[in-house]
Amino acid sequence: QVQLVESGGGLVQAGGSLRLSCAASGRTFSSYRMGWFRQAPGKERVFAATINWSGLSTSYADSVKGRFTVSRDNAKNTVYLQMNSLKPEDTAVYYCAAKISGYAGSYPYWGQGTQVTVSS
Repeated sequence: QVQLVESGGGLVQAGGSLRLSCAASGRTFSSYRMGWFRQAPGKERVFAATINWSGLSTSYADSVKGRFTVSRDNAKNTVYLQMNSLKPEDTAVYYCAAKISGYAGSYPYWGQGTQVTVSS
């Protein structure tokens, strides 16, 4: 089992940048695929980005591709989401999630979320 804690959210103007962090507990962090999801007010939670156990494979939602970058540091048990060129529509609660590498099902482990607000 893994516990996840996000940080780094806040208020930023459109065009600005933020870097979110997600710290994971446990000694098997490198065994997990990590994902970032977001939930805008009144909307469902949706996928934003994912990274495999080694960090060599990433994937992004079309809405963030080219602006967001997901990375990880297995030595620090941390995954990051660098968000550039932020837009008001990026306003959401951002969640990180984890699942065992190779598991085809949904993510069973979630953090509590961190609020990102982008002003116009």
